Amino acid sequence: MRKKSNVVKRDVVSDVKHSRTDVSRFINYLMVDGKKSIAEKVVYDALQRIKEITKEEPISVFEKGIENATPLLEIVSKRIGGANYQIPREVRPERKFFLATHWIINAARGKKGKPMADRLADELIAASKNEGVAIKKKQDTHRMAEANRAFASLIRSGS
Repeated sequence: MRKKSNVVKRDVVSDVKHSRTDVSRFINYLMVDGKKSIAEKVVYDALQRIKEITKEEPISVFEKGIENATPLLEIVSKRIGGANYQIPREVRPERKFFLATHWIINAARGKKGKPMADRLADELIAASKNEGVAIKKKQDTHRMAEANRAFASLIRSGS
């Protein structure tokens, strides 16, 4: 059994251009090998490209895309009596943003043939319109949670 750890949440410094913590967290999740300046350039280029394509405010498209990709339910594997059950549960508020951003970033990384900023912009625009790979991932997760709803009672009684 794991011990409860006293994890202290650190405050995220807001990003330079837009003074927003969610954009800063998005940059941090996109960052590879500690190369933050490259991740910042990719995100800011993507936001610029969103502005060119949609003729809208890029931050509002970014917010809408994250909001649409945010899941309400997730599946947790639980071993009960020698069998593994997929048990649906609500996603914690701090985990919602993490899952949405990771699905968007992984969807952008999965595409090939364009610069990362263009792929990221396309995926954010698609997510803001309730389309794209990240939205499909969210719908698949919800569909699986719905299919396994019968096991939801196990989380209380069987544990």
